[in-house]
Amino acid sequence: MVTRLYTHPIYLEHLTPAGHPERPDRLRALGKVLDDHAFDGLDRVQAPMGDEATILYAHPETYLERVRMTIPQQGLTRVDSDTTVSPKSWEAALTAIGAANAAVDDVFSGKADNVFVASRPPGHHAERDRAMGFCLFNNAAIAARHAQKAHGIARVAIVDWDVHHGNGTQDIFWEDSSVLYCSTHQMPLYPGSGAKSETGVGNIVNAPLDPDTGSEHFREAFNTRILPSLDAFQPELIIVSAGFDAHHRDPLAEINLNEDDFDWATGKLMERAGSYASNRLVSLLEGGYDLKGMSLSAGAHIKRLMEG
Repeated sequence: MVTRLYTHPIYLEHLTPAGHPERPDRLRALGKVLDDHAFDGLDRVQAPMGDEATILYAHPETYLERVRMTIPQQGLTRVDSDTTVSPKSWEAALTAIGAANAAVDDVFSGKADNVFVASRPPGHHAERDRAMGFCLFNNAAIAARHAQKAHGIARVAIVDWDVHHGNGTQDIFWEDSSVLYCSTHQMPLYPGSGAKSETGVGNIVNAPLDPDTGSEHFREAFNTRILPSLDAFQPELIIVSAGFDAHHRDPLAEINLNEDDFDWATGKLMERAGSYASNRLVSLLEGGYDLKGMSLSAGAHIKRLMEG
């Protein structure tokens, strides 16, 4: 398996207030884990700047311009109570989109079997016309649309195991049967969406987890809801919204997963990618706010991508 890694120094320049959980140190911690010789085989590539026009795949132009206008010349500006932008945030967000779309291109061109994108800001809370939850633009949604438009495929699956429900991705694809959205997440928890009854046009599969549960319930949700849905849908590409805040160390939630759970889930998704999508899998970093828990879990995920 050829596994490509995209990242870029600009992601460190998207600044947040002191004490904010979504901080540049997240990528620094992951970088230290990936310095280990176990990751020597990673194909490391600097992320490209994205095309602004691709933002319109998931968001209206009025929203794009509204976000652009919030970017300050200096200091920090709050978009909402949780979401902050700084002078380099536009460039960082556009480079996160560029990396996600380039990853899609790579798995279709054969340059890589799978790709991990270590970027900031994250994306899965960004609704069609609303920034929230640390997110400006929905990277996974834009990448899914890019795959359909640039590579002519009919079916994309987005699997989201961030501990917070990806309300933005669900919002964007609520009435679109060409994209399957599957999510495991703690409930109740921010942002308050993600009930089993939320099904879109049959393309939304939510598997909420009770607080203070762990591996057994997470794996049961995968085995009984997520994987059967993938088998029925037979996606031509799998995109992972890879948040690692369901780790037991994470301060923002109460799900007790460990690195082995993310390794296991990665393997299950790779099996489906092998069966239906010629191994094509793109993984995008979302949440994960304990530096050790996030970086070790992401490392286990990437190692499994490399091993096949």
